[in-house]
Amino acid sequence: MRPQSVMSAGALTPASAGESVSSNTVRLRVRHPDGRVAVQEFTAATVDAAVRRAAAVGLQVLAIETEARVSEQPTRRGARFPLMLFSQELLALLEAGLNLTEALTTLQAKERALAARAVLDRVVAALREGRNFSDVLADVPEHFPDVYVATMRASERTGDLPQALARYIAYQLQFDAIRKKLVSAAIYPAMLLTVGGFVTFFLLGYVVPRFSAVYESAGREVPWMSMLLLQVGKFIYAHWFVIGLGALALAVASGWTLSRAAGRAAMLNAVLRLPWLAEKSHEFRLARFYRATSLLLAAGIALPRALGMVAGLLAPGQQARLAQARTAIEAGQTLSVALLAANLASPVAESLIKVGERSGQLADMLERTARFHDEDFARWVDWASRLLEPLLMTVIGVVIGAVVVLMYMPIFELAGSLQ
Repeated sequence: MRPQSVMSAGALTPASAGESVSSNTVRLRVRHPDGRVAVQEFTAATVDAAVRRAAAVGLQVLAIETEARVSEQPTRRGARFPLMLFSQELLALLEAGLNLTEALTTLQAKERALAARAVLDRVVAALREGRNFSDVLADVPEHFPDVYVATMRASERTGDLPQALARYIAYQLQFDAIRKKLVSAAIYPAMLLTVGGFVTFFLLGYVVPRFSAVYESAGREVPWMSMLLLQVGKFIYAHWFVIGLGALALAVASGWTLSRAAGRAAMLNAVLRLPWLAEKSHEFRLARFYRATSLLLAAGIALPRALGMVAGLLAPGQQARLAQARTAIEAGQTLSVALLAANLASPVAESLIKVGERSGQLADMLERTARFHDEDFARWVDWASRLLEPLLMTVIGVVIGAVVVLMYMPIFELAGSLQ
């Protein structure tokens, strides 16, 4: 068979009257009148609309792949559905011998949280109407991410839902372990900065102004550095209400920004652009990319489609390079060569993926690659936290010590003159 090519067919034919065109991308493997096989992209509202447009220009549709992107997290609207707990409990019930409808009905009966109960009510009602489990989950993307839906859809073809659930749970547990390590490593430095900032503000706004009054009544000349500190303290004392109000407004604005997914992403991207963090951020995203691709391949999803689905886990620049790698794979290149050319494979990843390609265990080798990078990232987090904590303590100690020394410097000079 000739190498497949990827072409955009969004503009081959205009949309038919009354057919709304959305941003959904449908990829069709088609055969041209000359016998050439290619993969073409159609921008259409539905798969049926894309198939009709392909047929209208004389193309024979061989396969359908609807493009879906895995996002960092499911869209959050209202209360968050406990997806991890739901998956673990569903797996336990299925392994106990219950069928899917019985297991979901059992979870529905025991659920007490109103938001989670409403989601389960909707899922159970749709299943009793005869719909597929994956289609039902796809209707509520705010609770079930694309990678979860894709895994369930693949398990419907193989008939092994418990194994698919077990793979997803293992995938999520690995990510949760890294996230918890990051959070725990950030708690102590955050507390140090908060306590150190409060102590410094207290010294400048309350203690320093009282020393200033004593020095002014004494009528002695004060060193210029101490004078500068005293002026800062007097300014804070005179405008404490405005400064406090500004600090409160800043805290509220920061909290509001962090409560929104777009705000968190913007702040995180700004932090990850720092030279010290950019390289590790690149490796961390690649580890998630390898693990998600492994999950989808193990579920039976074709490699080109799996790569398209996990693109959302990468940074924008990495996504553009992944699109080039995907095109190369569809043209006949191996995954290891395509990822290396796109700068999406470390030396370890390249070696392990090549082993997987030779042995036919690509999904397992991708999981091993992700585990290797996760362990390396965990060691780096431990090292960085051990370095950052004493460094912050040193900085805070120097700042507070400098304030205290500058406050007492005129007294030291007075004692020296008396001697």
